[in-house]
Formats: sequence, C-alpha cells, structure tokens
Amino acid sequence: MAQPSTIFKANIQISDMDRHYYGDHQLTLARHPSETNLRMMVRLLAFALHAGEQLNFTRGLCADDEPEIWQKSLTDVIELWIDVGLPDEKRVRKACGRSDQVYLYLYGSRSVEPWWQKNMDKLQRFDNLSIIEIPDPEQMTNLVQRNMELQYTIQDGEIWLSGGELTCTISPIVRK
Repeated sequence: MAQPSTIFKANIQISDMDRHYYGDHQLTLARHPSETNLRMMVRLLAFALHAGEQLNFTRGLCADDEPEIWQKSLTDVIELWIDVGLPDEKRVRKACGRSDQVYLYLYGSRSVEPWWQKNMDKLQRFDNLSIIEIPDPEQMTNLVQRNMELQYTIQDGEIWLSGGELTCTISPIVRK
C-alpha cells in the first residue's frame, strides 16, 4: 500500500522590499512520501519569492506536465512556471514553450555545478527562463514543523527567513 502525503500548514508573512509586495498567506503543503523536508522548504521559498494573488501550488511530483508552482491567467494561460531541483533539459524546454516566464530554483550543493555545466549551453537560448541557485538550503530544514509560522524578508536579493527563535539567511545566485 502506498504511503499518503504528509500535510504541513504554513502561515507565512512576506515583506519583499525588492518587489514592494507585503502579504500574509495561509498555505497547505502536501509533502509527497518521496519528497524531503529540504525540497519542500525550497518550494516554499520559491512561493515566497513570487507570491501573489494568483500563485498556486500544483500537484507537483504527482504530475509530469505541471510545475511545482504556477500562475495562470483568467483565460488559463500559464503566465509563470516555477520548478525546483535539477530537471532534464527536455522538461525545461517544454516549460519555456508553455509559459510566459519560467523560473528554475536549483539546490543540492554537489549536484548543481555538474548539472549546470551539462545544460548551460542548451538553456541559454530561452529568453523567458531564469535560473537561480539556492546555496546552503539545508539551514531551512531547521524550521520545519507540521504547523509553521514563517517570516520572509527580502531586500537587495537577500532573504532572511525566521520561524520562532530560529533564523537563516539565504543569498541566491543568479545563473541565468
């Protein structure tokens, strides 16, 4: 029998001085049995960096033809496609063809550089693709709880994440 997803609740407060976005979101995240806390927290970080009224989590790992997060127009056009991890070039190419803007958040310190070297030339041709590396994302896993209260403060490309007594700083690296 297959294991069910683990449900997490996250109440997040976002103060994004770079985009002038300030908002609170009550989110329910289903963590697939094969998903780690690290991957879930990178997904949550990606949501915070693009938060808005129309941004939604998708079925994620359960659906090959959907990103982790997307924003659709009222006419069902995919305006924003957000994926995390190290997808194959074919998936990225498909995303760029289906969406106005694609963001890819890379993580996994030892795996990122070989992936980037293998795919860099092929991915440079996509004008609607942005690739961002999240270095040292493991620090975010200390904040994982079934019910999380998190604050994201974003300024000058730096992210300060706090939950309770714990805080961490994330300095994303723009690859493309």
